Amino acid sequence: MTADAGRPVDDNVVWHTHPVTRQDREGLHKHQGTVLWFTGLSGSGKSTLAGALEQVLHQRGVSTYLLDGDNFRHGLCRDLGFSDDDRRENIRRVGEVARLMVDAGLIVLTAFISPHRAERQLVRDMLPAGRFIEVFVDTPLAVCEARDPKGLYQKARSGELRNFTGIDTVYEAPQRPDLHLDGEQLVTNLTGRLLDLLDERVIINF
Repeated sequence: MTADAGRPVDDNVVWHTHPVTRQDREGLHKHQGTVLWFTGLSGSGKSTLAGALEQVLHQRGVSTYLLDGDNFRHGLCRDLGFSDDDRRENIRRVGEVARLMVDAGLIVLTAFISPHRAERQLVRDMLPAGRFIEVFVDTPLAVCEARDPKGLYQKARSGELRNFTGIDTVYEAPQRPDLHLDGEQLVTNLTGRLLDLLDERVIINF
């Protein structure tokens, strides 16, 4: 099923501005609302790293929410397949949810392959300047296949699973990510680099 992501908003639908602003909510949380967008191949370590970072942030009193690709396809995006059009709509919906969460003053961590640069840019453009941090978890395909936690590469190689990123569809690596991480390093080391970046950009203050 292909969604119509380009359909214009009806003239009768009006955006309502509320008295409590994003800045008010950020003042309550004591940090900025921001999206950390983890991208990389299946098995690169995106979900593991995003989960580890969320645990550390939660322990430090930071308000967060982790959006996971598989979880989205169980609910909001369950009607979508894996064609290019459906992947684009999947990421658009994720971006809209993330945008609302940033407006609520949360630090949003996302773990999506999001293989196309255009879709990642689409989400960046939805958000206020500086509130989208692209994190490229760069792990060699051979390493991702060796990990294969869900057995997906094996299915893709056998032809049982079609349109699988890195095997029969392309992954467009970020050209200028905000943070380029070696996915073969220890999660604790990578988490430390992420915390340093958040601190440098004054997203959080410990």
